[in-house]
Amino acid sequence: MTIVVTGAAGFIGANIVKALNARGERDVIAVDRLGTGDKFANLADCDIEDYLEADEFADRLAGGDFDGELEAVIHQGACSDTMERDAAFMMRNNYRYSLALLEHCQDDDVPFYYASSASVYGAGTTFVEAREHERPLNVYAYSKFLFDQRVRRTLADRTAPVAGFRYFNVYGPRESHKGRMASVVFHFHRQLAERGHVELFEGSGGYADGEQRRDFVSVDDAVAVALDFLDHPQRSGIFNVGSGRATTYNAVATATINAVRARAGRPPATTEALVAEGAIRYVPFPPALAGKYQSYTCADLGKLRGAGYGAPTLSIEAGVARYVEWLMAGESR
Repeated sequence: MTIVVTGAAGFIGANIVKALNARGERDVIAVDRLGTGDKFANLADCDIEDYLEADEFADRLAGGDFDGELEAVIHQGACSDTMERDAAFMMRNNYRYSLALLEHCQDDDVPFYYASSASVYGAGTTFVEAREHERPLNVYAYSKFLFDQRVRRTLADRTAPVAGFRYFNVYGPRESHKGRMASVVFHFHRQLAERGHVELFEGSGGYADGEQRRDFVSVDDAVAVALDFLDHPQRSGIFNVGSGRATTYNAVATATINAVRARAGRPPATTEALVAEGAIRYVPFPPALAGKYQSYTCADLGKLRGAGYGAPTLSIEAGVARYVEWLMAGESR
């Protein structure tokens, strides 16, 4: 039986394919839109059965080519640009495409696991998987929110497992193709290499300089959740996937710099010391993000834990150190 991973050349998707390979899975169909970029490199060290462009896969799925052949669909493909202004494209790509896959999987009794997003919570401060806490601030978040709503209406009468993962701020290997949408850890590491310092936003939303805080989660943890659900098809629903901790940008910057320092044999430094020496600097908050920026997020993992997922999540220090090691090892090859 075949496992389909959409968005397979993307950030989380490629890490899922690699993790499936590590479990001995080779019968994997990778689905994506490669375009003209270098995203293909994310699959270069992966073993797959076939690659299909997203539209070709949807057409062949609708045509019955995969009826009775699929073990599961792990749907990670989406446009995740929170600044995208083409609402029609976003809804077509993120909502309508996802809906077609969901309906096929329900019709053909195929487990369906998909990427949702913590962006559905908007500027709220309660991050529990319930309608009253969901207030999307941009069309990307709305596309994810709307699909979650459709899934909720499907759950009571579902014919196959379906689970959505509300990813918080994921960081880790294989995200460089995302450009400005890559994690702050990626950007902090690059800024440090190019400028000798990292740049954080000045105070906003009632928070002091660099003290805005979010739930930063390693891609290793995000992948572990997806594979655990694959192993436990009795679970269905919509679940937060984060670390369960709100970490300041100052702490993330400090962890990034200290990971680089450790590789050079230098001792760790405090945030205060790094600010004093100019390794951490603050820049004005962008006016374009006013009213569209989450200054605080923290995943409530109660529902995920209640469903039976009990693995601990990496601390920001451990996760960032692992990622920086990967980045610097790549630079030295």
